[in-house]
Amino acid sequence: VAPSTQNQALQAILFLYKEILEEDVGWIDDFKRPRRPRKLPVVFSKDEVRSILSRTKGVYRLILHLIYGSGLRLSECLRLRIKDIDFERRQLAIRNGKGNKDRITLLPDILIPHLRNHIRNTLDIHQNDLKNGLGTTTLPYALKRKYPHAETEAAWQYVFISKELTLDVTTGKQRRFHIHNSTVQKEFKQALRKSGILKNGSIHSLRHSFATHLLEGGYDIRTIQELLGHKSIKTTQIYTHVMSQGSLGVISPLDN
Repeated sequence: VAPSTQNQALQAILFLYKEILEEDVGWIDDFKRPRRPRKLPVVFSKDEVRSILSRTKGVYRLILHLIYGSGLRLSECLRLRIKDIDFERRQLAIRNGKGNKDRITLLPDILIPHLRNHIRNTLDIHQNDLKNGLGTTTLPYALKRKYPHAETEAAWQYVFISKELTLDVTTGKQRRFHIHNSTVQKEFKQALRKSGILKNGSIHSLRHSFATHLLEGGYDIRTIQELLGHKSIKTTQIYTHVMSQGSLGVISPLDN
């Protein structure tokens, strides 16, 4: 069975003995936890990326361009708040990313005018919500108590807000959350199908492509590690195996 199934079964057994039977099983000797086999990521060529993105439209086009251009995860992109974008420095601040880590990544120059225009539209919607007694957003951790008025401030609003208001069951308030990830995934799948590219890729493949194309462009792997937010350089090194000429730039003797 899959490693995840084995781990789940082990945890179930340990829970049974500890919480139900109340018996101490002690140390389990000669047992190795199964690990997932490392698989090579799906990577699109630059032409394939352009083909896919050209078949998207509206806000989804901007989101997917930003994911590829900045090396973001989908969740990181959708959770961006207006205050996290630094147009002067051409930077994005990623808050509470994978592993609950913050990092800084680049903001492509070509997307700046489109992003500025989108944020203006977002702020117009926010101002209209405020006039109607709405305009609050969710805040991480205990910031609601620390900054009671922050939930209505423009800086804390999501960049990619949803068109519809949602009822927050914890407070009973109507809030405007960010776009749901499933709608972006659906748009990407349609664009991938229309492009005719026969790869089992996903939105995350755009992040893989970002890293691979930077490596192929000669950028230092440590720099790419920082941009991606990888804890270990070993995680970033996997992209050397999917470069166009391999990790050592080797050319097949058949091509010589």
